[in-house]
Amino acid sequence: MFQAVIDFLEDYGPWGLFVHSFLDAVIFPIPAFFLQVSLSILNPSNALWLATFGYIACLLGTPVGYLIGKVMGKSVLYRFLKTEWIDAATSRFQKNGEAAILIGSFTPIPFKVFTILSGCLNFPLWRLIGYAALGRAVKFYAVGALFYFYGRAAESMVKDVSLYIFIGGVPLIALFLFIRSRIRKRKEAATAAAEPSEQATVKTKAVASTSDSTDLGSQL
Repeated sequence: MFQAVIDFLEDYGPWGLFVHSFLDAVIFPIPAFFLQVSLSILNPSNALWLATFGYIACLLGTPVGYLIGKVMGKSVLYRFLKTEWIDAATSRFQKNGEAAILIGSFTPIPFKVFTILSGCLNFPLWRLIGYAALGRAVKFYAVGALFYFYGRAAESMVKDVSLYIFIGGVPLIALFLFIRSRIRKRKEAATAAAEPSEQATVKTKAVASTSDSTDLGSQL
């Protein structure tokens, strides 16, 4: 049944990929990666345009998947997708939602799992869209660039593209999260150090105000 849908969408070229990518971010269980590859093989010179169509549609579908998670919860995931995918994504999300989204953008786990989980777990929508924009750009344009520069020969390379992106991307993500964590800790430390000073200033003003009132009372 799903293969019939993909074959139908393939007849519409870039617009078929647009629809598939949108549904991929919402609930369709077959990743748009497969249709992108099929269409890129047919016309490698249009591979980057195809990547753009898929990328934009995925971002448009992301808030829809989020809304489904917000309204319907995980029940919709367990109905259409593999339990091991959902459990693995949930575990990653609970440890670090931001890293889960970035890494999930180019892992075998369908991306819709992360969009719906974000809604279930009340992850901020604007962050979801931001991290999805980064991660999905890498996935779509890596495939598009391979076909654009290597033509049909890229078919044998693209099978491992997710692995290569994962190997190269995870250390960069870890470095980004580490730097951001250090920045946050410094801000928190600076805020904590500023609070006693502010409290001392308030107390000083209060004491001064009390003294002025006492002096005024004495004069009267």
